[in-house]
Amino acid sequence: MKITIEQARQFILLKQGLLGSYRFTGKPGALDYVRQAGCIQFDPVDVCGKMAELTLQSRVKGFTKKHLEELLYSDRKLFDYPDKQLSIIPTENWAYYKRYRTAAVEGGQKFEGLAELEEQALKYIKENGPVSSDELPLSGKMHWHSHIHWSGDWHGESNVSRSVLEQLYSTGELIIHHKKGTRKYYDIAEKHIPSEILHAPEPLPDDFEHQKWRITHRIGAAGILWDRSSGYWNNVWGLTTENRHRIFQVLREEGILSQLTVENLKDTFYYLTGDAPMLHQVLAGEDLKPRCELIAPLDPFLWDKPFIKTLFDFAYSWEIYTPAVKRKYGAYVLPILYGSRLTGRIECINDRKTKTLVVKNIWYENGVKQTKALSAAVESCVKRFAKFNECENLQF
Repeated sequence: MKITIEQARQFILLKQGLLGSYRFTGKPGALDYVRQAGCIQFDPVDVCGKMAELTLQSRVKGFTKKHLEELLYSDRKLFDYPDKQLSIIPTENWAYYKRYRTAAVEGGQKFEGLAELEEQALKYIKENGPVSSDELPLSGKMHWHSHIHWSGDWHGESNVSRSVLEQLYSTGELIIHHKKGTRKYYDIAEKHIPSEILHAPEPLPDDFEHQKWRITHRIGAAGILWDRSSGYWNNVWGLTTENRHRIFQVLREEGILSQLTVENLKDTFYYLTGDAPMLHQVLAGEDLKPRCELIAPLDPFLWDKPFIKTLFDFAYSWEIYTPAVKRKYGAYVLPILYGSRLTGRIECINDRKTKTLVVKNIWYENGVKQTKALSAAVESCVKRFAKFNECENLQF
């Protein structure tokens, strides 16, 4: 099947809930989207909303920050854990991460004295309840680093209480109970995760089958993907180019994946066969209501920058860690999506003292006509964004 680049864009955006009428609504919609994506990335920086909140506000109608907090720390439908870097994951998928928890247990055995410190920490938490690293009465420094994500110090020493809590979180004995700002409070996992989920066996002990599961989820998060090196494969352990090619082949043979080509592009692209009705909706020329949305820097939509450049002709880089003198735009700039095109980027901050959303700058892409319709759509979008950030004022 060959489709136009515009049809490819529409299908991707429709699948991701960024085009047409909202497919996801309220707190149930937020959970449904995370299920579809497999995970969404977390980052603690809060300039105008935290990363996961920004991801959800662009595609979930009526989403509030409270919804995500409740799904994580009251309903326990989601949990914090590494997937594509630090992520938020459906709790129902807990068992699929057993290999990561096992690796953390095995890695922890390499650090002298860690086991005794873990016992002390667990005893304290069982007696006193949720605790942060500032409150856990373990002092000093130790050599420790996580074996499943970036936490700790690979060459030096780390704070003992933080290291022990992060280790127990990595092994699944603790979960993040709640957060106050960027501070994490940990509690015993079995208090909050249902036993049938917490103690479920690894569903896919075979590495190849596990990689198939991860890749299927990542393709589902994208809508359309290519069989190339991609940010979508980040942290899929042991995935080689050879294995990836084989997985794509097997998924096609099993009927899970279908393939298509896009006019004027040499690559073959793949989508979940189950999404065929959505693709046919696009091919039938159904009128899809254009929306204007602000996209998170680590949104699943942007996980493969070369892919976005190829399909949407939009080059994006999150410049938060770029030295100020080398930034092209700003430290925290969000792409602006209008209809099926990434039309520009916006930099705004939430001034919490005055409850004002301050729009510092808007840059439109070359060739984008700043029509009345576009200006009105961006203004309406920014007003919604101010409401999402609980701002009472807007400074454009």
